[in-house]
Amino acid sequence: MIERLQRRGVVELQNIEDENLMKLNTAASISQFEKARSTAVSALTVLNRYCPKKSALKDLTFSRRAVEKHEFGKTAEKIDQYMNTAYRINALERKIGESLTDISKCKVRMDSLKPWMALDIPQNFGGTRSTACFIGTVRGFYTADTLNADFHDRAVFEVIHAEKDRTELAVFCHRTAADEVLKNLRENYDFTAVSDPTSVTPDEETKALAEKAAALNRQMEDCRKELQSFCGSRENLEFAADYFAMRKEKYEAIKKLGVTNKTFILTGFIPAKYADKLLKELESRFTVAVRIYDPDDDEDVPVLLQNSRFSEPVEGITEMYALPNKHDIDPTGVMAFFYYLFFGMMLSDAGYGLLMIIGTTVALHKFQFEYKMRRTLKMFQYCGISTVFWGALFGSWFGDIIPVVANNFFGANMSASDLSLWFNPIDDPMRLLLFSFILGIAHLFLGLGTNFYILWRDGKRMDAVCDVIPIMLTVLGAAPLAGNILSPVPQWATTVGEYMAVVGVIAIVLTAGRSSKNIFMRFFGGIYGLYNTATGYLSDILSYSRLLALGLATGQIASVINLIGTMPQNPVAKAILLIVVFLVGHTANLAINLLGAYVHTDRLQFVELFSKFYEGGGRAFEPLGVHTDYIKFKEEN
Repeated sequence: MIERLQRRGVVELQNIEDENLMKLNTAASISQFEKARSTAVSALTVLNRYCPKKSALKDLTFSRRAVEKHEFGKTAEKIDQYMNTAYRINALERKIGESLTDISKCKVRMDSLKPWMALDIPQNFGGTRSTACFIGTVRGFYTADTLNADFHDRAVFEVIHAEKDRTELAVFCHRTAADEVLKNLRENYDFTAVSDPTSVTPDEETKALAEKAAALNRQMEDCRKELQSFCGSRENLEFAADYFAMRKEKYEAIKKLGVTNKTFILTGFIPAKYADKLLKELESRFTVAVRIYDPDDDEDVPVLLQNSRFSEPVEGITEMYALPNKHDIDPTGVMAFFYYLFFGMMLSDAGYGLLMIIGTTVALHKFQFEYKMRRTLKMFQYCGISTVFWGALFGSWFGDIIPVVANNFFGANMSASDLSLWFNPIDDPMRLLLFSFILGIAHLFLGLGTNFYILWRDGKRMDAVCDVIPIMLTVLGAAPLAGNILSPVPQWATTVGEYMAVVGVIAIVLTAGRSSKNIFMRFFGGIYGLYNTATGYLSDILSYSRLLALGLATGQIASVINLIGTMPQNPVAKAILLIVVFLVGHTANLAINLLGAYVHTDRLQFVELFSKFYEGGGRAFEPLGVHTDYIKFKEEN
């Protein structure tokens, strides 16, 4: 039953805490499965290094391989074979690593023996019955004659190798003078005996080390060849990694159950739309008693967003900010229209919008993306439609490429304004600025209206009226007065605005401090509320000037790119340069401004809209499911 729930992926299990029920301890199994999964993943990492996966266009989809349930069962019977492959791959990798370490040690030892190659006795030679021998290094440059003279012939020195700051040597003396000679060497010449001496000559040891390194290299090459023979095992290892990931999740679910001698009990959350179907499936396949009920108000209920096809693509924006708590409303549907609207207005080039529509449409129809990637592509598809709409209104098709081509190659006399269905923002930016502020006010009012609805729904009707209506009156009344500074506004509009603003200001002063019982504190609370409203909403409305700024930036940069392409006088050179500059310049401009439009559209939702009504803090619905990296079941979840 747990496996079936796991494949369906619609139930989030809760941990049962009941002293009358037993709990199964699955920690050992979970640890074992995690260890096996790590082994398979490690083997995959090794295999990808020695057998790089050939990239294909379908790999860009990051989609998992779909398997049938019966196919999964048959493949699972070979899991021991797959794990033996993983163990062998990891063993070969360890062997290669150990060989590399040993080769490095050989090279270090061989380098340390280079100064001693002229020594024809072993480095551990200590002398004969009557003579002592000291082999080592002294600090500084010396010759044998100098040292023999310094020791007054009480010792015989043979210099093996000498450099500016060190001298390798062998010292021979009578055993009766050995202690005196060694003491003199250490105190006056900073003598250091050879470390790790061997019983063979340096030349013989070097040859042996070279042979050992060569053997290790041959061994590594054999390991590499064997590793490459496993190139066809990649899918098997991927299956093994996902198989044990599923097993681990299954046993993590089992430890949440309550158990008696012959029965088990599980509780959890399921979206209402899946409940009846799952109930019928469980009752038809198992001897089971299922009860479905609505959660209590104090339960920690998870959140699963559900929206229309129009709003669903921007669910990722809500998830990126915060999921709604159980008292919130889902802001996705509230912001969807303005999200697409603002994105298109900021990008505002119909040519770029067409590329977005074509690219996302082809990708959605040609490839099998995972759900979240499909949702994101759908969002950019809708944003592309909005971009085409605004680009057509403003007459921007890859900047002014149509007039540029017509004027430079066909002798026409055309401007970008001739293509605009509304107006060209470059010719009249103030008009677009005012329109941006109007859209901003509408966006803010959408947030305030949503807040009004939430308060009214929760029975706080006085709060709904006092916290929303005065602000709307103040902002709506001040709008024509402020707009008159930038552009002439009809007298009737400014007159109506004055009355509305006065009413709104008075209402804010009288109601903003209503929570205080002291009349003076109420008054000063009202003044403070008026100050917050004035400064807060002024800055909020000014934020929408980014609609103008980004829209102009896209068009202006596109026009400059086109201008650069028409600089040569020769028509042929001009055509060639224009094509090259067009492709490179507009690709870069699209990439930069696509990112800018995305970031700033998100900001307008998060800062300006959500702050008016949205709290967030909900917990995501995390059902028991097939949370794998490489495979998925073909069954519909």
